[in-house]
Amino acid sequence: MTEDTSPIAAESVAAVAAAAPAGTHDADIDRLFASTGPLGQAVGGFRPRQAQTEMAKAIADAIAQQRTLIAEAGTGTGKTFAYLVPALLWGGKVIVSTGTKNLQDQLFLRDIPTVRRALSAPVSVALLKGRANYVCHFHLERTLQNGRMTSREDVGYLREISRFMKTTSSGDKAELSNVPETAPIWNLVTSTRDTCMGAECQYYQDCFVMKARKEAQQADVVVVNHHLFFADVALKDTGVAELLPSANTIIFDEAHQLPEVATLFFGNTVSTSQILELCRDVLAEGLSHARDGADWGQVVLPVEKAARDLRLAFPQDVVRLAVNQIAASSIFFPALETMRAQLHGMIAVLEKQAERAETIEQCRTRAVELGYKLDGWNSAPAAAGGKPPKKAKAADAEDDEGSVLWVEAFSSSLQLHQTPLSIAPIFNKQREGVARSWIFTSATLAVKNDFQHYASQMGLWDEPAQSWPSPFDYGEQGLLYVPQNLPQPNSPDYTDAVIDAALPVIEASGGRAFLLCTTIRAVNRAAERLRAEFEARHLDFPLMVQGEAGRTELLDRFRAAGNAVLIGSQSFWEGVDVRGEALSLVIIDKLPFSPPDDPVLAARIDALESKGMNGFMHHQLPAAIINLKQGAGRLIRDETDRGVLMICDPRLISKGYGRRIWQSLPPFKRTRELSAVQAFWSGEAVGS
Repeated sequence: MTEDTSPIAAESVAAVAAAAPAGTHDADIDRLFASTGPLGQAVGGFRPRQAQTEMAKAIADAIAQQRTLIAEAGTGTGKTFAYLVPALLWGGKVIVSTGTKNLQDQLFLRDIPTVRRALSAPVSVALLKGRANYVCHFHLERTLQNGRMTSREDVGYLREISRFMKTTSSGDKAELSNVPETAPIWNLVTSTRDTCMGAECQYYQDCFVMKARKEAQQADVVVVNHHLFFADVALKDTGVAELLPSANTIIFDEAHQLPEVATLFFGNTVSTSQILELCRDVLAEGLSHARDGADWGQVVLPVEKAARDLRLAFPQDVVRLAVNQIAASSIFFPALETMRAQLHGMIAVLEKQAERAETIEQCRTRAVELGYKLDGWNSAPAAAGGKPPKKAKAADAEDDEGSVLWVEAFSSSLQLHQTPLSIAPIFNKQREGVARSWIFTSATLAVKNDFQHYASQMGLWDEPAQSWPSPFDYGEQGLLYVPQNLPQPNSPDYTDAVIDAALPVIEASGGRAFLLCTTIRAVNRAAERLRAEFEARHLDFPLMVQGEAGRTELLDRFRAAGNAVLIGSQSFWEGVDVRGEALSLVIIDKLPFSPPDDPVLAARIDALESKGMNGFMHHQLPAAIINLKQGAGRLIRDETDRGVLMICDPRLISKGYGRRIWQSLPPFKRTRELSAVQAFWSGEAVGS
């Protein structure tokens, strides 16, 4: 691209005034997004879209005025370019946070370089991930010397990682595709906040985490993910804290995920597994560096027993209970008090021996932090003579709504959670101070163009919000089908009824289908039924089921097959892009309401209803609609896609709120007749 084709010369970018009045950049945006502009010349298949151009103007204005903007962009709008163009040209120091590490890599490796080249924008870009993504020289060396491998596979993976370290410049494990991201070996060759030696480490100058943070400090644009961003706000351990003071623009892509991610990090969780892992490390480090300092076996034994007894306070395999649902007579509260006392006993020993070795000091720090969390959970019951507390404050939340204490038991561990009822006051506190622009964008932030639910969750009550429609012709490209005569979703045979209704539709579509379920139990039952039915009916549709392989591998196989059926739960409802004929049918088993027995949901509904609001209409329904919009968004991904969205839940028709739900979905034609669905594909040559 020659220099004069760009409407803004590269050397002038830095000179553009950040505090320009609204609309200052409109003419530039029009030229940039025109078919004859730099994007049109540099990006294959680029076509001007009015919604994309208007969205870019709104974001440029928000950046110029250092304001907040909530921006919903329908599927196909091209929101990534709509925020990258103004961000790279006028954003100053920019932090872009996205939903997953995969999307983070896509932005860093593909989207930003494309826009930067097209605009000749002289900006430097850095990628920053959490420390668990970078191989640690110290822990790799220690594992090579005396690692306890659990399998022969791990031995081979360790060799691969060791070779990788000789050639990599980033240490990012995403570059080493030969070792699965979920392989246990990664835990032995990466550091955590607790196990990092910091400046005391002999490899500090070569540390990949420190290198990534230094590059992020110096870069104009830094790409992070939501977990990293909020882990930093809560823990100050990700490097983002050092970036925030100098950032002029913060952009959250896939911003609909923020309430859940922020809730995760603004709360506290302590588990019996963490305590048992600590005991193992205390024993190993004590015997290695201070064998004569204590009888280390006897130091950890009572703590391990207390942790196991705490888990055994709930004999069931799976439990989710708010603290006020636990009987006052339960053995849980005395067991919790014992756990706290035994842990403090171990801390006392560690304090005496901590100076013997840095790793023992690390164990002491971890123990103190776990003790702090247990004290926060335990203080109210202890003060009440073993009775559960009525209410507790979140550790870092100075708000009036407090938090909910709840337990979650798994087969071999117990987790104690302290979850804020609202993240809004905590998040607002993070946004105070330095003036900067905050952009929140996603395809699903509103319910029928109403942003109230999202804004109230994030504390963005009076901030401007806009929505730009999808360019797709949903009336021609898609059909919404709600089958007749299905039982209520709480019926014991509901999943079987869904499969019965879905089978003729799957046959008519020639496979090419996603079946999205709201529970893992439904996934397993649907897989069992479809395997049997495909065999009995001699239907040659490859069946792919969540859990049988990684998500990326399943999607690659699905695209390659061309006539497959994929069954998945929540992880396939969003962030999945299958274009073309390979996906022509999306079946949703039921409306994605959160489980009514969820302790946090129940507490939030109580809080809303204590203010005279309707918990269902103000919280459960809009949350379900936003989730459903994500699932429905898997179907039409391109202007040439065609397909059927089949929602099996009869409440979409029978309940008064059903109309609000389907009016929030893309404007498909609607039918309840199977014959209309079969006719939809009748003009296609579809094999069965």
